[in-house]
Amino acid sequence: MATSTIAQSGKAATIKTTFHRQTSVSINIQADASIVWALLTKASDYPRWNSTITSIEGSIALGQKIKLKSTLDAKRTFKLKIKEFEPEKRLVWGDGQGKRVYTITDNGNGSITFSMTEKIGGLMFPMYAKMIPSFDKSFEQFASDLKKEAETIKNSK
Repeated sequence: MATSTIAQSGKAATIKTTFHRQTSVSINIQADASIVWALLTKASDYPRWNSTITSIEGSIALGQKIKLKSTLDAKRTFKLKIKEFEPEKRLVWGDGQGKRVYTITDNGNGSITFSMTEKIGGLMFPMYAKMIPSFDKSFEQFASDLKKEAETIKNSK
Protein backbone atom coordinates (compact mmCIF):
# COMPACT_ATOMS: atom_id res chain seq x y z
CA MET A 1 0.00 0.00 0.00
CA ALA A 2 1.31 3.45 -0.86
CA THR A 3 2.34 5.56 2.12
CA SER A 4 0.50 8.54 0.68
CA THR A 5 -2.86 6.92 1.47
CA ILE A 6 -2.08 6.59 5.20
CA ALA A 7 -3.14 9.54 7.31
CA GLN A 8 -0.43 10.96 9.56
CA SER A 9 -0.46 12.54 13.02
CA GLY A 10 -3.32 10.46 14.37
CA LYS A 11 -5.93 11.78 11.94
CA ALA A 12 -7.86 9.18 9.98
CA ALA A 13 -8.40 9.26 6.23
CA THR A 14 -11.01 7.33 4.28
CA ILE A 15 -11.05 6.49 0.60
CA LYS A 16 -14.40 5.37 -0.83
CA THR A 17 -15.12 3.63 -4.12
CA THR A 18 -18.21 1.85 -5.36
CA PHE A 19 -17.07 -1.55 -4.15
CA HIS A 20 -14.93 -0.81 -1.10
CA ARG A 21 -13.99 1.63 1.62
CA GLN A 22 -10.55 1.98 3.16
CA THR A 23 -9.81 3.85 6.38
CA SER A 24 -6.34 4.41 7.76
CA VAL A 25 -4.57 6.19 10.59
CA SER A 26 -0.91 6.53 11.55
CA ILE A 27 0.69 7.94 14.70
CA ASN A 28 4.17 8.30 16.15
CA ILE A 29 4.59 6.59 19.53
CA GLN A 30 7.54 7.22 21.87
CA ALA A 31 7.87 3.55 22.89
CA ASP A 32 9.54 0.36 21.76
CA ALA A 33 7.90 -1.95 19.23
CA SER A 34 7.81 -4.68 21.89
CA ILE A 35 5.49 -2.60 24.10
CA VAL A 36 3.11 -1.78 21.24
CA TRP A 37 3.14 -5.39 20.03
CA ALA A 38 2.32 -6.67 23.52
CA LEU A 39 -0.68 -4.32 23.69
CA LEU A 40 -1.92 -5.35 20.23
CA THR A 41 -1.65 -9.09 20.89
CA LYS A 42 -3.08 -9.47 24.41
CA ALA A 43 -6.78 -9.80 23.59
CA SER A 44 -8.12 -9.82 27.15
CA ASP A 45 -6.40 -6.50 27.92
CA TYR A 46 -7.94 -4.45 25.07
CA PRO A 47 -10.99 -3.15 27.00
CA ARG A 48 -8.69 -1.82 29.75
CA TRP A 49 -6.65 0.49 27.53
CA ASN A 50 -8.72 0.83 24.35
CA SER A 51 -11.97 2.78 24.59
CA THR A 52 -13.14 1.56 21.13
CA ILE A 53 -13.18 -2.16 22.02
CA THR A 54 -15.62 -3.58 24.58
CA SER A 55 -14.36 -7.18 24.42
CA ILE A 56 -12.19 -9.64 22.54
CA GLU A 57 -12.47 -13.37 23.13
CA GLY A 58 -9.83 -15.77 21.90
CA SER A 59 -6.12 -15.68 21.26
CA ILE A 60 -4.42 -13.23 18.92
CA ALA A 61 -2.05 -15.67 17.21
CA LEU A 62 -1.59 -16.82 13.61
CA GLY A 63 -4.52 -18.91 12.37
CA GLN A 64 -6.60 -18.34 15.51
CA LYS A 65 -10.11 -16.90 15.58
CA ILE A 66 -11.30 -14.08 17.81
CA LYS A 67 -14.69 -12.59 18.64
CA LEU A 68 -14.55 -8.81 18.88
CA LYS A 69 -17.13 -6.31 20.11
CA SER A 70 -16.65 -2.64 19.36
CA THR A 71 -18.30 0.61 20.39
CA LEU A 72 -19.05 1.27 16.70
CA ASP A 73 -21.72 -1.47 16.67
CA ALA A 74 -22.27 -2.63 20.26
CA LYS A 75 -24.83 -5.31 19.30
CA ARG A 76 -22.62 -7.05 16.74
CA THR A 77 -19.88 -9.59 17.40
CA PHE A 78 -17.23 -9.64 14.70
CA LYS A 79 -15.80 -13.12 14.11
CA LEU A 80 -12.30 -12.62 12.77
CA LYS A 81 -9.35 -14.79 11.82
CA ILE A 82 -5.72 -13.84 12.45
CA LYS A 83 -4.29 -13.94 8.91
CA GLU A 84 -0.76 -12.56 9.42
CA PHE A 85 1.35 -12.40 12.57
CA GLU A 86 4.87 -10.99 12.26
CA PRO A 87 6.02 -10.10 15.81
CA GLU A 88 6.67 -6.41 16.43
CA LYS A 89 6.00 -5.60 12.76
CA ARG A 90 2.65 -6.65 11.28
CA LEU A 91 -0.68 -8.09 12.40
CA VAL A 92 -3.64 -8.75 10.09
CA TRP A 93 -7.09 -9.98 11.00
CA GLY A 94 -10.31 -10.08 9.07
CA ASP A 95 -13.35 -11.87 7.74
CA GLY A 96 -15.02 -12.32 4.36
CA GLN A 97 -15.96 -8.63 4.19
CA GLY A 98 -12.57 -7.12 4.87
CA LYS A 99 -9.34 -7.02 6.78
CA ARG A 100 -7.53 -4.80 9.27
CA VAL A 101 -3.77 -4.39 9.03
CA TYR A 102 -1.65 -3.14 11.94
CA THR A 103 1.91 -2.11 11.08
CA ILE A 104 4.71 -1.13 13.46
CA THR A 105 7.73 0.62 11.96
CA ASP A 106 10.79 1.16 14.14
CA ASN A 107 12.05 4.70 13.60
CA GLY A 108 15.47 3.89 15.08
CA ASN A 109 15.29 6.68 17.64
CA GLY A 110 13.34 5.06 20.46
CA SER A 111 10.02 5.64 18.73
CA ILE A 112 7.82 3.71 16.33
CA THR A 113 5.21 4.64 13.77
CA PHE A 114 1.97 2.73 14.24
CA SER A 115 -0.37 2.42 11.25
CA MET A 116 -3.79 0.82 11.06
CA THR A 117 -5.70 0.31 7.81
CA GLU A 118 -9.01 -1.41 7.25
CA LYS A 119 -10.42 -2.20 3.85
CA ILE A 120 -13.97 -3.53 3.60
CA GLY A 121 -16.03 -4.30 0.55
CA GLY A 122 -16.84 -6.69 -2.23
CA LEU A 123 -19.41 -7.10 -4.98
CA MET A 124 -22.34 -6.66 -2.57
CA PHE A 125 -20.78 -3.65 -0.82
CA PRO A 126 -22.94 -1.02 -2.59
CA MET A 127 -26.06 -2.65 -1.10
CA TYR A 128 -24.98 -2.18 2.54
CA ALA A 129 -22.30 0.54 2.44
CA LYS A 130 -24.65 3.25 3.75
CA MET A 131 -25.41 1.16 6.86
CA ILE A 132 -21.75 1.00 7.95
CA PRO A 133 -20.76 3.91 10.18
CA SER A 134 -17.63 5.96 9.49
CA PHE A 135 -14.52 4.49 11.11
CA ASP A 136 -12.61 7.79 11.24
CA LYS A 137 -13.30 8.84 14.85
CA SER A 138 -12.93 5.26 16.11
CA PHE A 139 -9.56 4.87 14.34
CA GLU A 140 -8.32 8.18 15.74
CA GLN A 141 -9.38 7.11 19.25
CA PHE A 142 -7.78 3.66 18.87
CA ALA A 143 -4.45 5.23 17.83
CA SER A 144 -4.63 7.81 20.61
CA ASP A 145 -5.42 5.16 23.25
CA LEU A 146 -2.56 2.94 22.02
CA LYS A 147 -0.10 5.85 22.07
CA LYS A 148 -1.15 6.90 25.58
CA GLU A 149 -0.89 3.37 27.03
CA ALA A 150 2.40 2.48 25.31
CA GLU A 151 4.04 5.74 26.40
CA THR A 152 2.72 5.30 29.96
CA ILE A 153 4.23 1.82 30.11
CA LYS A 154 7.57 3.03 28.70
CA ASN A 155 7.74 5.93 31.16
CA SER A 156 6.93 3.69 34.13
CA LYS A 157 9.99 1.47 33.50
